[in-house]
Amino acid sequence: MSTSVERVEAALDAAGVAAVVREVGQARTAIEAAEAANCDVDQIAKSIIFRGEDSGHVVLFLTAGGNRVCADKASALAGEPLGKADAALVRSETGFAIGGVAPVGHLTKVRAFFDPRLSEFEIIWAAAGTPRHIFAIEPGVLLDITGAQPADFTE
Repeated sequence: MSTSVERVEAALDAAGVAAVVREVGQARTAIEAAEAANCDVDQIAKSIIFRGEDSGHVVLFLTAGGNRVCADKASALAGEPLGKADAALVRSETGFAIGGVAPVGHLTKVRAFFDPRLSEFEIIWAAAGTPRHIFAIEPGVLLDITGAQPADFTE
């Protein structure tokens, strides 16, 4: 099994969450992940990563699969201009490759924001460290274990 998936499972276990990681084949988009999980696209918790232009660190926005992050709202929340996070920065701070960034199990503490749309569902699905692995979780539990701040940052 992938070390990234193992790190996600360990983080979930450490938080007392009994989530089961499911291998689904390639699910690089929210639509593909929703098809694999047999759920609504908005039940997919996308991990959108930006680079803080002042801090140089990543900022994570957990958003519903059908939503798009508004750059202006996201920058205002982060308190700094945000730019594109390159693959090397994402990997060095989260430990994950772009396309499989999980909301938990990061190598460093990551500032995170949470799309309230995700809270409208009983269960949501998130990447589990690779584009081929996902896990189901209650939105409130994910919010608690990530320490993310609920906020309006979508278009």
